[in-house]
Amino acid sequence: MKLNAKKPLFPPALALFLLAPAIGELLSGSAPPAEFFTPSGLLMIVCLYGSGAVIIHELRVRWKKGVASVLLLGAAYGVLEEGLLVTSWFSPYWGDLGPMAVYGRWLGVNWVWAEMLTIYHAVFSITIPILFVELAYFQRRDERWVGKKTFAALLVLLSAVTVFGLSLFSTLMNYWTPLPQYLFGIAIMLVFVYLARRLASDWGMHGQKAFPKSIVFWFVAAVAGFVFFLGFYSSPYLVPWPVAMIYGPLIIFLTVKFLKRFNWYEEASDMHVFALCSGALMFFLVFAPLQELDKTRTDIRTGMSLVALTFAVGLIWLGLKIKRRNKDSALGI
Repeated sequence: MKLNAKKPLFPPALALFLLAPAIGELLSGSAPPAEFFTPSGLLMIVCLYGSGAVIIHELRVRWKKGVASVLLLGAAYGVLEEGLLVTSWFSPYWGDLGPMAVYGRWLGVNWVWAEMLTIYHAVFSITIPILFVELAYFQRRDERWVGKKTFAALLVLLSAVTVFGLSLFSTLMNYWTPLPQYLFGIAIMLVFVYLARRLASDWGMHGQKAFPKSIVFWFVAAVAGFVFFLGFYSSPYLVPWPVAMIYGPLIIFLTVKFLKRFNWYEEASDMHVFALCSGALMFFLVFAPLQELDKTRTDIRTGMSLVALTFAVGLIWLGLKIKRRNKDSALGI
């Protein structure tokens, strides 16, 4: 196959640096346009998510690991952001908690919230952006995207944002996490990193089932996304919190069990990976325009429909690009 040697408009590291916060905060509605595009908000959000995502891609390549390790490192990032930076794992005053400020709180930890946000960041803030950029820059997916000095600078930047964010949010909430809980968060983060380092690169990749059409993966991921968000946000009103703690691991177990049935090394195409990632984002694409109609929200939600439309166009563009690439490959172009 002849490869196109055109120099891309954006280097892959820069694309990932911008895409991770755009999905994790902007598309999700956690930081709508009026908040996301302020100078202070943009600087902190982009430095936080962007540094984390690029660092994790680099670790995957340097350690020669697979997607499962990326998910574990994404979980470590989730602990870093929610547990060690904004401390929403522990503070009962974090504004987004809602009923979870008391629901699932035990020994100074918001357990249900911590579980939900750890899974969220692992999948949506880290793994999906990395996979999208690797699909767009498929020729360089297994390359290092930054040098040693830039990698070290990103580690320093992520550490600095974490320290600054911890001081800022703890001061604003007037709540400083007790040391035992904070050390617990650090320990959990390090466990995720350790597991990611030790996990075999081909873990879960050698199933026996033949691959169905990519639309099946899109549908499964879309359903899983809706079930995840609707289930967790409705759990305070439906089930006792110890039962809710089973919900996240159950979704992970069923999804992994489904995906492990297939031989990802020999049969999977980029369209199957794209279908999984784009399907998982369907909840956001549907929910984003509805946020503008929510009169109970006190923050400014204007522009969320445009955000959803922009991402939809981007997904269509990437999907067509992958289809064209597969067609050219089949024809030997």
